[in-house]
Amino acid sequence: MSSKLRLPSFLLTTLCLVAMQAFAGNVTGKINFKGAKPNLPAITMNADQKCLKMHGGKTVASEQVVVNPNNTLRYALVYVKKGLEGKKFPTAKDKMTIDQKGCMYNPHVFGMMAGQSLEILNSDPVIHNIHALPKNSTQFNIGQPKQGQKTTKTFDKPEMPVKVKCDVHPWMGAWIGVFDHPFYAVSDDKGNFTIKNLPAGEYEIEAWHEKYGSQSMKVTVGASDTKTADFTFGQ
Repeated sequence: MSSKLRLPSFLLTTLCLVAMQAFAGNVTGKINFKGAKPNLPAITMNADQKCLKMHGGKTVASEQVVVNPNNTLRYALVYVKKGLEGKKFPTAKDKMTIDQKGCMYNPHVFGMMAGQSLEILNSDPVIHNIHALPKNSTQFNIGQPKQGQKTTKTFDKPEMPVKVKCDVHPWMGAWIGVFDHPFYAVSDDKGNFTIKNLPAGEYEIEAWHEKYGSQSMKVTVGASDTKTADFTFGQ
């Protein structure tokens, strides 16, 4: 008489992920900026004196275009656009956090998975509301009048990108990429990004920026391979 060994589902998922990572590579790159820096109007917070006071009464630089000292762009969202069709990936267990701090959203741009928890935090001693405007998931508009208040939400379906705004403070804005896979990254204060543990294969990688739009390129990734995908935006 024979019996079959049945492994717990969580262990099967872990083994699958380990196997995938053993035959996976990375895509790394830089988001370069070319041309003259745009002359964006500074953010004035005169409409709310409490917000203005948090910045010492000074204006705040717009985050729509952040050109780093090395002529690269911050806040470009880079992700796998094509090449993962038919593959399924477990929803990330860690939560993402968007904070309302200094009457600005932090982070300004980020990615997360559909179904992943998004913790919304108000670190300011002023009222905020976070108004998310997805087209593929249910919109939400949540008031947070108290400092330290937290709310958790999710997006049901992938969408690129989702706009977030505050109806109380019209200068506040953020962008969220919602994906059905974990292969995305945001360029940092040196313009760098890395998409890790991408299964071997051929992909279309897209870089999105809120002012300069999107660019894409095809990349072939081998097992234990690291490929470079540099993009250049500008005027």
